Amino acid sequence: MALLTIDVAPEWVDYNGHMNDAEYARVFSLGVDALMATIGLDDAGRTQHRYTIYTLETHLCYRREAHQGQTLVVDVTVLARDQKRLHVFMQMRDSQGEVLATSEQMLMGIDTQTGRPAPFPDAVSSLIERLPTASDNEWPQLAGRRIGLPSRQ
Repeated sequence: MALLTIDVAPEWVDYNGHMNDAEYARVFSLGVDALMATIGLDDAGRTQHRYTIYTLETHLCYRREAHQGQTLVVDVTVLARDQKRLHVFMQMRDSQGEVLATSEQMLMGIDTQTGRPAPFPDAVSSLIERLPTASDNEWPQLAGRRIGLPSRQ
């Protein structure tokens, strides 16, 4: 499910001539904002429900370079969820559909009055159910990766 389409801004390009690594994180953060709007947690929804989402953990993988002016599309698949958490997998693609980066994230629903984790409001939960979800045997190949050097035998 495409969440966000955005072009690489000139100020995102670094001394190597491509998008700086921190800007990939920015684009995925904007993707989370778009996800929140999709599930009813835009400005009005956050105020109405007194609820927001925090990012608990993210694993970003760089696959290809992005360049100034290039159009990026961020899509999302839900890997798992419970009453107050979403485990999502996002992909950043170019206009030809090539994967430039991935971001696997654990998101937590937060009651903004208490500042504590809380179950998703019913209206939000029903919109989450409409998001594309990976079945157990169809997880994206790049999801669930562990960082580390190969062990020596």
